[in-house]
Amino acid sequence: MEGSWFQKERFPFFLVLNLLLQGRSSTFINNCSGSAQHGVYPTILESVFDRKAFRPVTNFSIPTLVNISFTMSAILDVDEKLQLLSSFLWLEMVWDNPFIRWNPEECEGITKISVATKNLWLPDIFIVEFMDVDKTPKGLTAYVSNEGRIRYKKPMKVASICNLDIFYFPFDQQNCTLTFSSFLYTVENMLLGMEKEVWEIADTSQDIVQTHGEWELLGINKSTPKMSLGTSLYDQIMFYVAIRRRPRLYIINLLLPSGFLIAVDAISFYLPAESGNRAPFKITLLLGYNVFLLMMNDLLPTSGTPLLSVYFALCLSLMVVSLLETIFITYLLHLATTQPPPMPWWLHSLLLCCTRPRKCCSTAFQKRNKGLGLSPAHLPGVKEPVELVRNVSGPREAELNGCPQSTRAQEEDETKKQDLVNLWVQFSHMMDTLLFCLYLLFMATSVVTVIVLWNT
Repeated sequence: MEGSWFQKERFPFFLVLNLLLQGRSSTFINNCSGSAQHGVYPTILESVFDRKAFRPVTNFSIPTLVNISFTMSAILDVDEKLQLLSSFLWLEMVWDNPFIRWNPEECEGITKISVATKNLWLPDIFIVEFMDVDKTPKGLTAYVSNEGRIRYKKPMKVASICNLDIFYFPFDQQNCTLTFSSFLYTVENMLLGMEKEVWEIADTSQDIVQTHGEWELLGINKSTPKMSLGTSLYDQIMFYVAIRRRPRLYIINLLLPSGFLIAVDAISFYLPAESGNRAPFKITLLLGYNVFLLMMNDLLPTSGTPLLSVYFALCLSLMVVSLLETIFITYLLHLATTQPPPMPWWLHSLLLCCTRPRKCCSTAFQKRNKGLGLSPAHLPGVKEPVELVRNVSGPREAELNGCPQSTRAQEEDETKKQDLVNLWVQFSHMMDTLLFCLYLLFMATSVVTVIVLWNT
């Protein structure tokens, strides 16, 4: 009684051992004749289910070929700080099991059945860049054909490490890799192949992904390098997934408001500096720009220095320089109207070159010959030293003699003062013009850069 029980319990082990020790024959046909209509395969494949822990081959010197393919159905997230790409894949693996074969004519014409994966040997294919726990649902099934071909599909949420370059944010393109390999079987035991061509994988994925999310799929390429670990060599397939960010959200929420504020700040140069309204207006714009940057900070990458951050820094620097220039010009004009300081000859020469270039050369020639002071061509109303002494002594003598020439001297002084004030006003206008041209150059460069990056 005990012997019969031992033989009954040990029977599956001897059956498995018998299957493992079969010869080099690649043909193993299951016979399902005489079985019930709805209970054919559980009894016939029971022996195969018992040996699921072993690689299904009739000759262990022949490696198992596993063909893989996948469909990227969604790009969930790209974390620039952690350098992670989160995507959703439908992974498909196809391999042959020579022990699951039957004749459809003897099995009521059935050519394909579904079998629970817990009863089958599954290849240990994993993604090298995978940085999370595999959360594949349990209790999945695989389809088995009458020729012994097993087709297994499983959904995967993949958080893979990716070297992200965010310099051109939000016009950046990323190239991430998904490397499929086995962690147990070397090339002597398992080889990897392609179930579909790479262009089929890319086209199918693009049809699904192209209407969803912030990122769009550009293409998928592959390579088949071998991975060497010590003396072991593993087969692997590396897929290069190229994705691009859709920049429309960032253009509307970041670039356009910033561009509008810079344009308004540039137009504020038309406000007269002597009125005193320009400085408060620029201070208000500067405060508003800082509030805008604080509110939009969540849209910017948390790591690295993208080109957009450089653009914001330049905008802020321009607004600060513009405010400082306005304060300086306001102070200068106030000083010129009360007690105008004398203008240095080099500054007057520069002003003359910018306003009247034809006289610039003659002025420089005169300066080179004289090497002293300002000539009458430089400052209106300013004369030679001898003439200045004559004009100064003349009014005093006239005043002592009771002549009415003092009124003329005062008019000349007022004229000199007004000419000097006009020079400082011209200098302030020149500074405003230069800074306004710098604003226009910056805005034009920014627009051209955005158009080029968007269309590249």
